[in-house]
Amino acid sequence: MNRFFLAATVAVLGLAPTLPAAAQSAGLPRAGVPAPPIIHYREETIDGVKVFYREAGPKDGPVVLLLHGFPTSSHMFRNLIPLLADKYRVIAPDYPGFGQSDAPDHTKFAYSFGHYADIVDALVQRLGASRYAMYVMDYGAPVGYRLALKHPERVSALIIQNGNAYEEGLREFWDPIKAYWREDTPARRAAMAQMVKPETTRFQYTDGMGDVSRISPDNWVIDQALLDRPGNNEIQYDLFYDYRTNVPLYPQFQQFFRTRKPPTLIVWGKNDRIFPAEGAFPYRRDLPDAEFHLVDSGHFALEDRLAEMAPLIRDFLDRKIASR
Repeated sequence: MNRFFLAATVAVLGLAPTLPAAAQSAGLPRAGVPAPPIIHYREETIDGVKVFYREAGPKDGPVVLLLHGFPTSSHMFRNLIPLLADKYRVIAPDYPGFGQSDAPDHTKFAYSFGHYADIVDALVQRLGASRYAMYVMDYGAPVGYRLALKHPERVSALIIQNGNAYEEGLREFWDPIKAYWREDTPARRAAMAQMVKPETTRFQYTDGMGDVSRISPDNWVIDQALLDRPGNNEIQYDLFYDYRTNVPLYPQFQQFFRTRKPPTLIVWGKNDRIFPAEGAFPYRRDLPDAEFHLVDSGHFALEDRLAEMAPLIRDFLDRKIASR
């Protein structure tokens, strides 16, 4: 493992040795320790909407596209990005309605997974990223897999973390949402309000975690503040309903896996009740060479198990795409 990765891991995990007092007061790095990568916070206007994204790493490095889940944003990758950006060009967008991207009224903008895939496609093309490894999580899975169907030749590798492509993975948690899919009525839509309440947001970060003391409360406070923006609940209800359109595409996603056989790392929080481990195992039917790891964590496993997951991710990328 290279020296930069070790140094960056130490810094991100809060294990950095004490600096001399003068260096600390001056804000200087300790001699011999590389400075962490610079992360840029940028935006592009696509389809009339400001799309925010984080970008770091060398412009000519292999691209790693990080696709976030609900109810968060590229914020979920804030600790992983510095651990990749010495060698890889990392791009992490916020979908419209999430994070720092615009959130136009749901009656004036189509909030759908197909539209998100088109927007991410336009963004990476504008940034000159013609080939990329994709880290897909939660909502990022159907966004990324739709993108893969559009441009299968551009996918250099997959990192799959609690992101579904099999009906086995849609279990009890999804029952109220499936009822909404079956009956698009005002009552069923109103029932989705529970999904955007503070207790549900906190649940997603704390349920099933091996050590809740590792989880910063900033996560659910920030996410909830964005969910509580006027009109954002309607955006989320539209997306809950549109998620049904991903399920008929599962066979196409699976065919992509079988046909293209992208190098794949599965690193999955096994205690997740939203996308449980039952959704992880079927990938091995279509990707028998996938590297498969269940970690003792929940939905947002990076918050809990970064020290375990980051070396797996880095080693995988170094072996599978760095030299291509």
